[in-house]
Amino acid sequence: MPPTPVPFDPALTAVLAGMPAADGPAPTLDTIPLMRAAGAAMPMLPVAEVIGDREIDAEERLVPGPAGAPDLEITVLRPRRATTPVPGLYNIHGGGMITGHRAMDTPRLVALVEELGVVAVNVEYRLAPEHPHPAPVEDCYAGLTWMSGHAAELGVDPRRIVVMGGSAGGGLAAGVALLARDRGGPHLAGQLLLCPMLDDLNTTVSSHQYDGLGTWPRALNLLGWRALLGERAGDPDADVPVYAAPARAADLSGLPPAFVEAGSAELFRDEDVAYATRIWAAGGQAELHIWGGAFHGFDIFAPDHEVTAAALASRLSWFRRTLSL
Repeated sequence: MPPTPVPFDPALTAVLAGMPAADGPAPTLDTIPLMRAAGAAMPMLPVAEVIGDREIDAEERLVPGPAGAPDLEITVLRPRRATTPVPGLYNIHGGGMITGHRAMDTPRLVALVEELGVVAVNVEYRLAPEHPHPAPVEDCYAGLTWMSGHAAELGVDPRRIVVMGGSAGGGLAAGVALLARDRGGPHLAGQLLLCPMLDDLNTTVSSHQYDGLGTWPRALNLLGWRALLGERAGDPDADVPVYAAPARAADLSGLPPAFVEAGSAELFRDEDVAYATRIWAAGGQAELHIWGGAFHGFDIFAPDHEVTAAALASRLSWFRRTLSL
């Protein structure tokens, strides 16, 4: 029997009850195309409609990917009236390494560009299992390198760039921060890790508490790691690169300040707490928020809930302190 889960907040339970039930057989590599098709069928507003009448300009571009790989699709969001270099946000979307699209995060980024006056770059990366590790994290690192190298063109201060992402995007953001440290750049002012997917081992209490529960249950997480790492996933003796599974990193020193967030009622809770704790143990800066009764991705699925308002306020506060805004 799995351990007793932390209960969902009652209002969030109602949100979950109103979502489509995940019926059918257990997910496998063969069902990933169906998952992608279901995601593609969900309506996503074009960037221009998300922006509306806000003073923000959007640009779609192709930039160089890793050596020998295809170019990367990115979306650049700029405050229209910026006159001096401003901080930059480099965003990586979620989807368990196997699904998702950068347009998922357009509303979050448009809100941040408007509120903070920053430039945001939103990157598309190759997905597993067609493109296993190192393709996703190397794509994301290549996009960050391009952003930093073209900071003047973008109107970005290259010393004030934050890498950010949610779920798989949070795990990739952590991997990119490790790569930037180990390769000597680009410079990062911070890393915003929202319910990040960090640990392929899946041995924590919370990873077992949400077996079949919530928006991202254990079976899907195991599938995502298997798609990314193959048979190495979950094997403590396997040679799994830390850039794929940052929780495996023995050394978390020398990293940019981290903001780590998760719900108390989701499977990533314990690995995220452990990651922040190990950054502190290495003498680094980490700010940790665990939101009571919140499930994975609560801010997306329950935008009007009080816990979402608190979480968004905490993120904005961290951005302002980290970027000296």
